Amino acid sequence: MTPTQDVVELILEDHRRMEDLFRRMRSVEDDRAAALREFADLLIAHALAEEAEVYPALKRYKNIEDEEVEHGEHEHDEGNKALLELLQVEEVGSEEWDEKLEALVQAVTHHADEEERTILNGARENVAAKRRAELGVAFREERERQLKSGCGSVDNVRRIVES
Repeated sequence: MTPTQDVVELILEDHRRMEDLFRRMRSVEDDRAAALREFADLLIAHALAEEAEVYPALKRYKNIEDEEVEHGEHEHDEGNKALLELLQVEEVGSEEWDEKLEALVQAVTHHADEEERTILNGARENVAAKRRAELGVAFREERERQLKSGCGSVDNVRRIVES
């Protein structure tokens, strides 16, 4: 099976991976710290790639509202803040960890659900498959570039939140 190039499908794949990582971070049998590290890299790389390559392109389509795209960017900021708070918790599995994890889950799940219903459905209906594939290549390349840079480190997440 050839991996998809469709930007909508790539974003959905990341959303499902994030859900898997949430399950791992909640599981006392799993390496929760490793799951958090992977999640942090994925969340930051995903959001930066969307904001650099996908959202600006989608704003050009009349049936995809600019407000929805801007709201998506605002929700990325909320998710990044919640991620930073969890990354700063010293003891994995502590009560504080659980509280910060649930805040992160809520922020990211809310955003993914809203993005899937508004922006991604709009893209699927209004953006030609060829253009979605072009956006998919750009999204994947930017996401990979961010992942290689260690974008989910606590220092980088703090820099993003504070900017």
